[in-house]
Amino acid sequence: MTRPYDIVLYGATGFSGGLTADRLAANAPADTRWALAGRDRARLEAVRERLAGINPACADLDLLTADSTDPDSMRAVAESARVVAAAAGPFAEVGEPMVAACAQAGTDYLDITGETTFVDRMYVAHHEEALRTGARLVHACGFDSVPHDLGAYFTVQQLPEDVPISIEGFVRMSSTPSGGTWHSLIGIVADQGAAARAAKDRAAVERHLARPEEGIGTGRRARVDQRPVPRTRLTKGWALPMPSLDPQIIRRSAAALDRYGPDFRYGQYMATRRLVSAAGTAAGVGGLVVGSKIPRVRDYLLGKRTQGDGPSAEERARGYFRLRFLGEGGGRRVVTEVAGGDPYDATADIFSQAALCLAHGDLPTTAGQVTPAVAMGAALTARLRGEGISFRVLREE
Repeated sequence: MTRPYDIVLYGATGFSGGLTADRLAANAPADTRWALAGRDRARLEAVRERLAGINPACADLDLLTADSTDPDSMRAVAESARVVAAAAGPFAEVGEPMVAACAQAGTDYLDITGETTFVDRMYVAHHEEALRTGARLVHACGFDSVPHDLGAYFTVQQLPEDVPISIEGFVRMSSTPSGGTWHSLIGIVADQGAAARAAKDRAAVERHLARPEEGIGTGRRARVDQRPVPRTRLTKGWALPMPSLDPQIIRRSAAALDRYGPDFRYGQYMATRRLVSAAGTAAGVGGLVVGSKIPRVRDYLLGKRTQGDGPSAEERARGYFRLRFLGEGGGRRVVTEVAGGDPYDATADIFSQAALCLAHGDLPTTAGQVTPAVAMGAALTARLRGEGISFRVLREE
């Protein structure tokens, strides 16, 4: 495509968008044509000035004014770019106009959402149009859900081919939530009925499709394992089921790629070292679910953090994540690990590299709503290793 920009970063004035802009300023190849987009030009100018301190060439970055309430501005951004990297959320509230514009324009789109309802709604509304135009719609290209998705893919590659495979993922992490993450989380738990309805609508659409390239109609199975696992099975500690978007992303990768075998099963759990911590986490989540349904309590919870705010550099320096995967198949057993620093710094690294990968990578031909592993797979894994996110085999049996 002959378009003015390889990448447009939409939502560059937010917390995660700002971190991503910093990474692009530092790491984008000199011939990458990229621009910043957002609602407030004055704030975009401030971001550009900061980026010029990282890379003087950024002083000439173009600034595009775009607002989710203005369809013409969404269309203008989508039609100007080969890739739109969207960091403006909560996505359930403001995300769809850019997805729609990219699907219609045949523009590759990626975001950092962890909102299950939003992803399912976008599939129902825009997957078929993106297939028609050739656009790749790749959601969850941050800490949600790339380390999990590519970690499961990496684990599968250590096991025999054409055999049933099961993987359990155990997550340990330390991080202070940003305002955007907090607001998205409250929105998710406040209306779980919406998630169920969106999933049902998606399943209805999928039943009418029979495309082998999407793993639909092939006879292969890919499932999320809901069985409780009280112990981590890998290290000393306890485990809690983790009701996040990650398992669904991994299930869809497995449905689309033959390498996951004829029957694939995945379960994901939050790992803690002490039983009392596990009990406290479960109680806290339960309280959040109940409280978020009461309007006054929900307003109080939302007021605890402001959108656009996030952990300081000092707080992020103390953050980390470690994902361990136990994979079994064909009589073999393997333990792998994906690890890195603070999830927000990791999100900026992942999101910026995913945008560059879509813009410049030698990738398989895909279209429609696809997962990170399906769209970018080993190419993105290699890029993330270059950014200090480790993928390694701990032991094989």
